[in-house]
Amino acid sequence: MPEIYLDDLQPGQTFALGRRSITRDEILAFAKAWDPQPFHLDEEAARASIYGQLIASGWHTACIFMRLFADGLRWLKPVCAGDSLEAEVEILEVRPSRSRPDRGAARIRCIVRSQQGEVLTMIATVMFLRRPRA
Repeated sequence: MPEIYLDDLQPGQTFALGRRSITRDEILAFAKAWDPQPFHLDEEAARASIYGQLIASGWHTACIFMRLFADGLRWLKPVCAGDSLEAEVEILEVRPSRSRPDRGAARIRCIVRSQQGEVLTMIATVMFLRRPRA
């Protein structure tokens, strides 16, 4: 991809970043190293989960996006050796599911800062199970 400048950008433009297929072995390896939840690691447990099958970690999906993004674009402000990073998550909204009372979603803002200020922000919607009733 050629270098892109602000002057080249127009609202509504899109940029295809490419495609990457994910394998069962990659799902298991990522989960084992980074997100060891049963529905990412064990097919039987995954079948019994709210997903009904083995699924890739959301973070794995984000990492694949990041790889495709990094292959196609350049970062303008890096985090350097010696920088000190801190992160926080702010809950923006909590919504119990109307159709499935055992779960709901939260909108969250994620912020990573260095001593220079914010280096990454992200807003995401994350599914959560609800606490079982006694």
